[in-house]
Amino acid sequence: MIYLELFLGFLKVGCFSFGGAYGAIPLIRDVVMSYGWLDDEMLTYMIAVSESTPGPIMVNLATYVGSNQAGFAGSVIATLAVVLPSFLIILLVTALLKTALKNRYVQAVLRGLKPCVIGVVLATGIYMVFNSCLGSLPAIAVQPRAVFLTAILAASFPAYRRFTGKKLSPILLIVISGAAGIAVYGG
Repeated sequence: MIYLELFLGFLKVGCFSFGGAYGAIPLIRDVVMSYGWLDDEMLTYMIAVSESTPGPIMVNLATYVGSNQAGFAGSVIATLAVVLPSFLIILLVTALLKTALKNRYVQAVLRGLKPCVIGVVLATGIYMVFNSCLGSLPAIAVQPRAVFLTAILAASFPAYRRFTGKKLSPILLIVISGAAGIAVYGG
């Protein structure tokens, strides 16, 4: 039964997540929480780990949750389920690419989805910042370490640009986040 639940849960994530991994986080959260596979705090940790490890966040999360719930077979099933819709869509799009992208209705749909994806990613980011800095709703309490880390990371963007004249690389941001996390929470 767990194999079927993993397959259907992550198939839903794979089918209905637009805008990449960050756009999928709310859907992943809903699926994982509805089945009781992880609590909100553990999911937040796993999103951070999935972000800092190689590979897409959705695949990393699916693999972890599948492994956590049903071992190796569960990780394979969850990973295949989350990847299957994208794989099939890419096959279809590749076959129809030349004509589909020239179609004005397809272009209109893609232009309409872009602001929605931005809104979902922004809402997820705000939710994660507030949840980390203030805790969950029943017991709201300021988390000084999380507020400090959030301030450091937010300040690193303009500081890096001011000193180097370049945008902050996501890879460097992950390294800064990891080092700051070790410094603040590690000892």
